[in-house]
Amino acid sequence: MPKESGTGLADLSHSGPAPKARVAVIVPAYNEAGRIRRVLRVVRQVEVLDEILVVDDGSTDATLDQIPRGDGIRTISLGRNHGKGGAMQTGVAHTQADIILFLDADLVGLTPSQVEDLVVPLLRDEADMAIGLFRAGRAWTDLGQRLVPYISGQRAVRRSFFLDLPDLGTTRAGVEVALTYHAKRQGLRVCHVPLTGVTHVMKEEKLGLWRGSRARLRMYWEITRYVLSQSARARARSFYLRLNGKLPASGNGG
Repeated sequence: MPKESGTGLADLSHSGPAPKARVAVIVPAYNEAGRIRRVLRVVRQVEVLDEILVVDDGSTDATLDQIPRGDGIRTISLGRNHGKGGAMQTGVAHTQADIILFLDADLVGLTPSQVEDLVVPLLRDEADMAIGLFRAGRAWTDLGQRLVPYISGQRAVRRSFFLDLPDLGTTRAGVEVALTYHAKRQGLRVCHVPLTGVTHVMKEEKLGLWRGSRARLRMYWEITRYVLSQSARARARSFYLRLNGKLPASGNGG
């Protein structure tokens, strides 16, 4: 059984020692052979991380073979593909850490200090969620995260918040939108952390133009499906409340 890391946590308090919060990084991976090692080399250098978990989401390539055994890395292998939301949920179920950092397995240009930058706002209780945004990496990926920052896969959250969210295991690629939606709904303090010089390998580069474009459209559909489901739930809840006289009816009626 792979051993767990235990590098400890630097004291970030200016007024004396604070209770130690454990931090785990979870890297969900699906067919990321040739890319995942680069991310793992970075996170192994970050001292504030107590655990490193990789969830292989039913990969059919050599992803599993490229994950180093030991060195504080725990690997969880799923027999079939559950989608990103399911992989993230599985990872959280395998740790008791107070703070969870999620990182994509195909990042390029990430540094140890940037990983710390994502975690520190939660350790200092300055935020409840930190979202990393690509900046000055590549034009296309920078543009994507300026237009839709809420789909970023680089984010730190509190485990208690994550566990309270419904149906995350079925959201697939809509999981980041779900996290952002519920954070806003619950009034969480959310900060954005610039990840200067960071980008990721695009689907079209991994799979070729045709297959990559299809995979991208499928991702957008999974995101859209989640948004539509939440809209339908909100309308149903509003109707129920009106029916029971807990909300004023709109208009004057007939």
